[in-house]
Amino acid sequence: MATKLKKGDEVVVIAGDDKGSKGKILEVEREKNRILVEGINMSKKHERKTQDNPQGSIVEREASIHYSNVKKA
Repeated sequence: MATKLKKGDEVVVIAGDDKGSKGKILEVEREKNRILVEGINMSKKHERKTQDNPQGSIVEREASIHYSNVKKA
């Protein structure tokens, strides 16, 4: 990864559906050139029924985006 992005940095999305949104980096995946940004690129994940969660549920969580689609704020 050529840029110097790291966990905790404030970034602005410059491409895609969330263009113009700001968020904090939660995780950096250097080998895949992708990052997780707080509140950006939300996807729904279905959780199966378990003893802890007898109903099952649909959870929203962040999906990773390519580092070239963000810049430091």
